[in-house]
Amino acid sequence: MLTFDRYVTAATLDEAFDALDASPGARLVAGATDLLPWAREGRAGDVHLPALVDVGAIPALTAVTAEDGRLRIGAATTIAACERHPLLLRDAGLLARCAVWFADDQIREQATLGGNLVNASPAGDMLPAMLAMNAQVVLARRDGAGTQERAMPLADFITGPGRTRLGANEILVRIDCDAVPGHGGAFEKVGHRRSLVISTVCLAVLARLAPAGGTLADVRIAIGAVGPVPERLGDAEAALRGQRPTPSSIREAAELAADRVRSRSRQAYRREVLVNFVERGLVAALAQCGLAVQRLPKETVHA
Repeated sequence: MLTFDRYVTAATLDEAFDALDASPGARLVAGATDLLPWAREGRAGDVHLPALVDVGAIPALTAVTAEDGRLRIGAATTIAACERHPLLLRDAGLLARCAVWFADDQIREQATLGGNLVNASPAGDMLPAMLAMNAQVVLARRDGAGTQERAMPLADFITGPGRTRLGANEILVRIDCDAVPGHGGAFEKVGHRRSLVISTVCLAVLARLAPAGGTLADVRIAIGAVGPVPERLGDAEAALRGQRPTPSSIREAAELAADRVRSRSRQAYRREVLVNFVERGLVAALAQCGLAVQRLPKETVHA
């Protein structure tokens, strides 16, 4: 059971910091979709908090802008906004591909991009896409000199399941990431059930062809739910970048992913799925770029 003494809806960052200062041990929320599951018996047990500080209505945390080829996405931007915000649809279509797999319509209207990152679940759906887009998190804190910000790559921010480098009384205010309007993208996900699926394996792919010659000018592959943290497949990317994609080269790059599975359960299954997802995701992303590549016969897939 979850109880708390007061609920504060902050209209500005200063109001949020005031509430945190006034109630040591307070918990920040935005969409709050994971709050009750966190507090239920069997995970955190009975939880009493001095305050819940809601930052979801702070304008700076819901703004989405673009500057110098980078997107600046407020941390309280909802998952549903990833499906309909014009700037995100134009410059970050991969996020919409992830969002349609995220829980259900009601949860997508409440859950936030920043919350998905801060929760740091190995199965977080948006994490592979954010990694593929070279995301940086921007964290704010207040001291005697006013509000200070620091930034770090998302890959450094998440340190393990449910663990991040977010400091005490620090707020994730936005995510900066590459704008990728010229890239083809794909998202793959599988879980144990049909509805509200928690990922067993998930993957995001971005690909862009060179203007002439049909070679891969850029390729990015990120995976989640198969280890303690999401990660990029740098070796597979390097094997493909600058090359003309073929069924064989795509299969060979996909095979490199098999050893990345470090989950404690269903390892053989996850390896098989992951290799297939990398291959299928690359083929789908390339198809969006106008290049059709046939997959090799299924019977030759990694076992």
